[in-house]
Amino acid sequence: MLRKKSSFQVENIESFKQNLLEWSLQFEEVVWLDSNYHKAKYSTYDTILATDALTTIVTDAQNGFEKLKEYQKETNDWIFGYLSYDLKNDVEQLSSNNSDGLRFPELYFFQPKKIVTIADNKVTFDYLNMVDDEIELDFSSIMESPVKPIKINSESDPIRIRMRIFKDEYFKRVNQLLKHIGRGDVYEANYCQEFYAEDTEIDPFQTYQRLNMISEAPFAAFQKLNDKFLLCASPERYLRKIGNKVISQPIKGTARRSSNSLEDLHLKSELKNDEKERAENVMIVDLVRNDLSKSALKGTVLVEELCKVHTFEQVHQMISTISALVPDNKNPVEIIKETFPMGSMTGAPKVSAMKIIEELEAFKRGLYSGTVGYFTPEGDFDFNVVIRSILYNATKRYVSFSVGGAITAKSVPEKEYEECLLKAKAMREVLEGQQKH
Repeated sequence: MLRKKSSFQVENIESFKQNLLEWSLQFEEVVWLDSNYHKAKYSTYDTILATDALTTIVTDAQNGFEKLKEYQKETNDWIFGYLSYDLKNDVEQLSSNNSDGLRFPELYFFQPKKIVTIADNKVTFDYLNMVDDEIELDFSSIMESPVKPIKINSESDPIRIRMRIFKDEYFKRVNQLLKHIGRGDVYEANYCQEFYAEDTEIDPFQTYQRLNMISEAPFAAFQKLNDKFLLCASPERYLRKIGNKVISQPIKGTARRSSNSLEDLHLKSELKNDEKERAENVMIVDLVRNDLSKSALKGTVLVEELCKVHTFEQVHQMISTISALVPDNKNPVEIIKETFPMGSMTGAPKVSAMKIIEELEAFKRGLYSGTVGYFTPEGDFDFNVVIRSILYNATKRYVSFSVGGAITAKSVPEKEYEECLLKAKAMREVLEGQQKH
């Protein structure tokens, strides 16, 4: 199997990007990863699209990582897809028994025939088993498509978004979690809740465009796998491998934005100096360091940035960067398995936190707080954290988004609830005005 490449310079890159994503929807498998020009450290592309599967792997959690390892080795090519949070059951002796309205597979990867990367204004097509002039014909088709406007509002009735648990029940469960913390069962746990709508249809392309326009996140993603869609505005990288260097960038600590520039600076400064938020972040940094040490060469785990505050369209976030060097012969899937699920979405100690999360949460996380990304033929990879995302099963007509936050001994349930609503704001805004059928 041979891949062929052709590159083009494009002046109006934003119009091209919109046309490119819309063009890809003709295929059953699409993964679109967009940095929104954040130029995040260790990023290779502004945007990357993979579509039109030659081969696929779809499986549940049982031996999921081993099956992925075999698939990655057999293809020896680019593969794109996702790992759901519930692959935790393959890593540890755990289970997932909560309500699941989405019904996504636990693991789904595919080997794309067509890959398109964008770096600055250079667009590169990388095609597998290409027929004559296929790249040129596709490029012309994308360039000549009229740009469709993004629909900001609709006159239709808004979707009726429901909460899996209500405010009083949220307080009750967080207080139960605080009792676990008081007993020393866990120091920190990421507790999440689901918002959902049933018997509902949305336009995934328009919904993603609106979500991305509001958030402009550095690890945004659009994923279409048959009838199942991920519309993701994630600010967080889970894990990146470049050569023998591995990088994780967990987020812990959130503050709202203000339209008043002085107040916005004050909110950013408050987050930077907030002892509780810093303590949460440092706990997860320690967890990530421990996870990376399972794969790392001795003495190479390094905290490159600790508790640095980054600003996004909707919120300020506290982010740390941890890196490590791994042996040249270390299997890339094994590196992910040894760090999965990501510490920022579990807690510390990790296994205890995951057990308590399963007891107290009212829904199965599935792809939420899992990861989407890719492996290269050389064994490098890049994966985000699936947060700030809308999930949609078109066949079941089920729409879902979930939010959560770290609970520690210093947590106040009312404030944690307010933080959840802040994180839910962009998804709520996007779904308002969508037509209910």
